[in-house]
Amino acid sequence: MKILVTGRDGQVGGELARALIGLGDLMVLGRTHMDLSDPDSIRNAIRAERPALIINAAAYTAVDLAESEQALAYAINAHAPGILAEEAKHLGAALIHYSTDYVYDGSKQAPWIESDATGPLSVYGQSKLAGEQAIAAVGVPHLIFRTSWVYGLTGKNFLLTMLRLAQSRPELSIVSDQIGAPTWSRTIAEATADAIKKVENPDRLSELSGIYHLCAAGQTSWYGFAEKIFSHPFVAQKPTLKPISTKDYPTPAQRPKNSVMSTTKFQQNFGSLPAWDEALAVCLSNIPAEAPHLLQTI
Repeated sequence: MKILVTGRDGQVGGELARALIGLGDLMVLGRTHMDLSDPDSIRNAIRAERPALIINAAAYTAVDLAESEQALAYAINAHAPGILAEEAKHLGAALIHYSTDYVYDGSKQAPWIESDATGPLSVYGQSKLAGEQAIAAVGVPHLIFRTSWVYGLTGKNFLLTMLRLAQSRPELSIVSDQIGAPTWSRTIAEATADAIKKVENPDRLSELSGIYHLCAAGQTSWYGFAEKIFSHPFVAQKPTLKPISTKDYPTPAQRPKNSVMSTTKFQQNFGSLPAWDEALAVCLSNIPAEAPHLLQTI
């Protein structure tokens, strides 16, 4: 099976390049080979490679910047997934796409399930929801994985921001009234590989088509996430942490207060998912082997 993955230089795309080895003829493309803001670039790349499975790990993820770059956010997060779905359908291929917990408004007191009404509060969330809808409208066999609070040892994410800020600040103020599930990019990639193995054939994927929550088990706040980061033995620089409320840290984009998602549907169909704190511990323990440059900052 020929598998085409977008987002080679992103957190999830980089991990997929490792997790999918052995599952098929793998092509992992970056922006120079497929620019998701350019419809012709997307179509040309897909038609040249003719994959049996497309995995779209590329996205516009600058949540606050999207408020002022709405056109670009929609081009990449909304229009591009629809084009990928159209090209996949033309080839008789399937599509795996990643979405976000930010499609919810955060008002629910319990974990969100896939059938709950959406109501994104930000342009980023709205653009990601539009991408989901564009894929569904095409009718191609697809899996849409909503994930949350993605971090890893590369790119821009909360984990690396905390490690960087700890170098120069003895005290950090962290939002404590937003809750979710921090999810390691490797967890997402490995769970995706497990899902592909379980699907087995295109007909089965058609039966399973739809939206699934793919994130780590459990929940915490951004403050709790930071506490866990700085409690790890590898992290020598341990600033004092001060919990603050969302209103004390205004941002251009509004975030959901509760974006905890139930993963029951995913686990019933594709397998188990690790607890967020256990995955974080493994991620941090991998720094010496996988990102030794970070040892200078922690």
